[in-house]
Amino acid sequence: MTTSRVTICVVVGTLLLSGLASAQDHEKKVKRSDLPAAVEKAVVEQSQGSTIRGFSQEKENGKTFYEAELMTKGHSKDVLIDENGNVVEVEEQVAMDSLSPSVGAALQAKAGGGKIVKIESLTKKGKLVAYEAQVRANGRKSEIQVGPQGESLAHEE
Repeated sequence: MTTSRVTICVVVGTLLLSGLASAQDHEKKVKRSDLPAAVEKAVVEQSQGSTIRGFSQEKENGKTFYEAELMTKGHSKDVLIDENGNVVEVEEQVAMDSLSPSVGAALQAKAGGGKIVKIESLTKKGKLVAYEAQVRANGRKSEIQVGPQGESLAHEE
């Protein structure tokens, strides 16, 4: 190999490794004792009547967020909190029979022949923005979303 090819291989290898490292740093499990005070306060408020399953820290667009994974009355609830203790997003498992007929029908239509295995309401900054469902078809999992009234979304939430 020529010196320039070796240099290119080293540069590409370094970029690939740094990409893997940043992907791994994207989300990591943390202990409750690692949470900033403002996040801890929000966790106390959001976890009333729930069992805490764990915490993670994630970085998105240069910002740090914390996620509290909860079990509330037998269903999952994930709360995303920013560094200042503001609740940014809540994903809460819901039952199909609790949905309006239009939302249920829209999810079934989007699932096609697949089986809906889990449905979550998606709330951002206190406002319901979508329903998200995990679908299993032909041994593969995928996710679909519809708006709060069952409408198609212009973009994924």
